[in-house]
Amino acid sequence: MSATPKTYHVKSFGCQMNVYDGERMAELMAAQGMTAAADADSADLVVLNTCHIREKATDRVYSDIGHLRKKARNAERAAPMIAIAGCVAQAEGDEIIRRAKVDVVVGPQAYHNLPALIAQAASGTAATDIDMPAASKFGALPSRRRVGPSAFLTVQEGCDKFCTYCVVPYTRGAEVSRPFAAIVDEAKSLVDAGAREITLLGQNVNAWDDAEGTGLHGLIAALDKIPGLARIRYTTSHPNDMKEGLIRAHAEVEKLMPFLHLPVQAGNDRILKAMNRSHSRDSYLAILDRVRAVRPDIALSGDFIVGFPGETEAEFRDTLSLVDAVGYAQCFSFKYSPRPGTPAAEMDGAVPEEVMDDRLQRLQAALNRDQAAFNAATLGRTCSVLIERKGKLPGQMLGKSPWLQSVHLMTDAAIGDLIEVEIVRADPNSLAGVAL
Repeated sequence: MSATPKTYHVKSFGCQMNVYDGERMAELMAAQGMTAAADADSADLVVLNTCHIREKATDRVYSDIGHLRKKARNAERAAPMIAIAGCVAQAEGDEIIRRAKVDVVVGPQAYHNLPALIAQAASGTAATDIDMPAASKFGALPSRRRVGPSAFLTVQEGCDKFCTYCVVPYTRGAEVSRPFAAIVDEAKSLVDAGAREITLLGQNVNAWDDAEGTGLHGLIAALDKIPGLARIRYTTSHPNDMKEGLIRAHAEVEKLMPFLHLPVQAGNDRILKAMNRSHSRDSYLAILDRVRAVRPDIALSGDFIVGFPGETEAEFRDTLSLVDAVGYAQCFSFKYSPRPGTPAAEMDGAVPEEVMDDRLQRLQAALNRDQAAFNAATLGRTCSVLIERKGKLPGQMLGKSPWLQSVHLMTDAAIGDLIEVEIVRADPNSLAGVAL
C-alpha cells in the first residue's frame, strides 16, 4: 500500500495543450490539499504528462520513470507515486503499468478523475482511466487560481483530419468545441487571476464553433471585450479551417496579436496528398497572401516534417522553395517518426536516417536564416512588450513582442506590465530593447 501523497510535481512534455492540461492537473491536486514540490525528486507524487507525437518523446517517459526511482534509491527515500498522463497514457494504457509498474495511468480526456485514481493507487491497486467520455471534463475542474501574465486556454480538442502520420485522432479523439459561455467565463477568471494575454488552444483551434456558427473569429471578438485582457493569440491552426472571418479578425481586432502559426508540413503536392493534408502548396500560399493583405506585419510560423515515406530529393527541394517563398518568423521542424497504428507507419519508401538528418539540417538552416532576417527587420521599431519574468542580470526583465519574439531589457517595470520599448539589438533568437 502506498501512502497518500501530500506533495506533487507535474512535468509536461510536448505541445502547449499539454502545458494547459498540466496546469489544470496541478490545480486539481491543490484543491485536494496537496502542496506543490520544488522538483520531481522531492515530490510524493510525480505526474508525467506525456506526448506521443514522436518516438523519442515516448522513450523519454520510460527513461524518466527509471530516473525517478534511481534518484529515490540513491537518496534512500521511498520512490514517489508515479502517474502517467497525456497521449502516451491514452495510447498504451495498462501496458505502461505492466512494463513500468507505475501507479496511475490517465488519458487526456479523463484527468479530471485524477484524485480518485490517486486514492485508488494509495490503497494498493494500480489505477487506469483512458475513457473518452461524451461529458466534458472541464466542468469537473476547479476554478482557475493565480496565473502568470500569459495564460493558455483550451477551447477545442481532438482532430477529424486524420493526417496519415499523426496519432492525435486516436489519443485525443474527435474534434470537440467547448461551449462559448464556458470559454468566456474561464477567460474572465484568468484575467482576474492575473493574465494580461490569453492564448486559445486546440489541436485544430480554428475549427472551434458552436451551434450559432459563431466561429473562432466571433469568439475572439467576444474576448476582445473583456476588461483587463490586453492580448489574444491562438494556436494550432489547420489550413482547411482558415476561414474569411478569422482572416478579417487580424485586421479588425486590435487585441489579436500579429502572429499566425499555420502548419504546412511539406511543400510538395504529392507528399501533402500522401499525408492527407487536404491542402495544396498553392492553396496554402494563397491563405498566407490573404492574411498578409489584411495584416502586412504578420509574423508567420509553421511546422515541417522531412523524410516522409517516399519523399525524394526533388520533393524535399519543393519544401525548401516554399520556405524561401514565405519567409517564416519562426518554425518547428522534425524528422518523420513512424507512430504505431497510423497509416504512414505501413507505407513503403522509408527514407534513410542519414538522408533525413541531412534534409533536416538544410531545412533548419533556411528557417534559421529567415528567423534572423525577421528579427533584424524589427531593429529600430517601437512596440509594446508584455513583461513575463525576471532576467538573469540584476534589473533585467524578459517579455514578448507582439510578434512572439523574446525581448530582454533593463527596466523597473513589474511582471505583467505592458510597456513601450524600442528594439535596439536583434539577435537570431531574441531581441534587446530600451524602455521608453
